[in-house]
Order: sequence, then C-alpha cells, then structure tokens
Amino acid sequence: MIRKPSHHIFALGFILVIATLQVESQPEAVSELLFGPAPTDKQGRFTNYQTDLSHGSLAVRVPFFLRRFGTIFRSDAGAPEQVANDGRFLRSNTTIPTATWIGHATLLVQMDGVNFLTDPIWSQTPSPVPLIGPSRWVDPGLALEDLPAIDFVVISHNHYDHLDLPTLRKLATLNPETIFFVPQGNGKLLRDNGIDQVEELNWGDTANYKGTTVHCLPTQHWSKRSLTDTRKALWSSWAITGTERRFYFAGDTGYFEGFKEIGAKLGPFDLAAVPVGAYEPSAMMKVSHMNPEEAVQAALDVQANSAVAMHFGTFDLSDEPLSEPPLRFKAAAKETTLGATNSWVLDIGETREF
Repeated sequence: MIRKPSHHIFALGFILVIATLQVESQPEAVSELLFGPAPTDKQGRFTNYQTDLSHGSLAVRVPFFLRRFGTIFRSDAGAPEQVANDGRFLRSNTTIPTATWIGHATLLVQMDGVNFLTDPIWSQTPSPVPLIGPSRWVDPGLALEDLPAIDFVVISHNHYDHLDLPTLRKLATLNPETIFFVPQGNGKLLRDNGIDQVEELNWGDTANYKGTTVHCLPTQHWSKRSLTDTRKALWSSWAITGTERRFYFAGDTGYFEGFKEIGAKLGPFDLAAVPVGAYEPSAMMKVSHMNPEEAVQAALDVQANSAVAMHFGTFDLSDEPLSEPPLRFKAAAKETTLGATNSWVLDIGETREF
C-alpha cells in the first residue's frame, strides 16, 4: 500500500539537524585480514580513506533543509510498486538462493542455508522520536512476523534509516539466537537496548557462521545519531561468502576506489546490492551517496554478476524525483556488461532467485 508521508515540521527540522551535524552457533574469528582497520583522526574518530568529505557550503545545505519542509506537499507519484508476499515460500525455502526487497536498504537474503537481513527497518519513520519525521511512501514488503528464522543481521552504520532500534529489538525478541553484526563502535548502542547477541567488526575483520564468512569491508560514509557523536562509530559495507553463493551489500556510500579492491580480493559476486538514491543536491550528497551511474560502476568494480538497486523510493530524504533513481540505474546498466537482465529493480516485497 502506497502512503503519502505525514510530516511533523518541527520534528523533521530536528531530524535534519541531527543528520547534518552467546548462542549455539557463535561466529568464529578468522585471522586473515584482506583490508586494514579503518583510519582514525587525532581525536580518535573514524575517517574514510578519502578524508575530505565536505557536505557542501551553508549556501547549499540551508536551502536543502528548507525544501524538506515543503515535502509535506510532495506527490507519491513514482514511488515503488508493491507486490503481496506472505513469506510462506521464504519460510520453507532452504535450498534456493533468493533476495527479497523489503524497502530502502533492507533485503532478506537466503543463501548457503542461512537467512540474513541487511539494515532492517520496519518502522514507519526513521527518527529519534517515534511517529514523527519523514514517513514511509510504501509499507514494508513483508511483515516481521512472516519472516523465516533470521540467522544474522548486518548493519552498515548508525543513521536512523539504517540502524532502527525498534526493528532490531523486535527481531531479537522473535529469535533470541539472531546475531547482529555491526561496525566497530556500534555494539554498545544495541546492548544498551537489550540486544546481547552482537558482534563488532572493523574493516578487514571476518567471522564464520554456519559455513558462510561475513566480511566487514570499507565504504565511504560517516556516522551520527546525536549532536555529539559524529564519527565515533564506524560504517561499513559487507560481503557474505559461502560455497554456493557470494553476496555484497554496499550499505550507504559515496563512490570510491575501494570498490575495485573489494572486487579484486573477494569477487566475483553473484549479486551486489547497491544504493541508487539520495544523491541530490550533488554538492551536498556526492561524497557520501552514489548516483545511479556510480552505483552501476560500483557493481562492476566489485565484479558482480547481477546488481539489485536499493536505498530509494521508501523515505523522502533528498531532492531527486522518486521515479528517477531506478530509471537512471537501468539505463546506465544497459550500456554495460550487466545489461538489462542482470540489473534488478525489484518491486517492494518481490523475491528473486540469484
């Protein structure tokens, strides 16, 4: 069901200020490091390989924030379509590798006998204050209660649209054995909220789980959940590799040369999930969000056989039209070896084999 967002102006303003400024199968550490740990600055805060991540001048940012207030009048034209999915097949599936788009950066992936989620958010609003802020355009593609048993979750960073504590608490309640893999510095937040099965990894760290290997990998982004914690917690992309399939989750990121290194060391991947939205205005977004053409290049860099678009059309977070990211993604991919067949734009709730 497509919903028009209901915004609370004062709360949205607050959110925008924030935005700018033991189980039976415990994972086992793996000694080999394919990448070094994330760099830090003199204050001990995490940084990127490319350290200059300016988000534009005030002349760019202030008008952007003012435009966000106007989105209460924005049409839902171009929002993703949704298909019905009651989870029945997914709960019984143990052999077919699949990816299901729940919405935004949330995918349910089944491969090599494990079920895992990326950046799960089922909440109506990605906000520090429940029920207010930019609401969903489209409901989640699958009810939490209809999920198969989730073996583990990977979280890319701590922004509210990617680390959603209400969803994580519900997942931990539904299955106390679910393990939550987070970049270094994010574990305390989960533990303080009653989630104990947490594994913190730095770039280059890996862990084994039921025959798969979980790789914490570099990306180009930042972290912040309050006015005082900028870059105190790490951000990352993730690869999950097994004997049958290899999957890459780019998280939330700007384009950077590290994708080529990831591809050289861990590729090829059967499927890569790449973010294609939240790129306008470019002067503000480019360093930390890819546009659709850059997302295609990132998929090629990591040597993905197929790429699925994500991080678009679910929440109203930026200036580009809702329908633009998937159209540009498909057009760019068509001119590459991915082609039309191997560049996926799923409906919310759609499951596809890979």
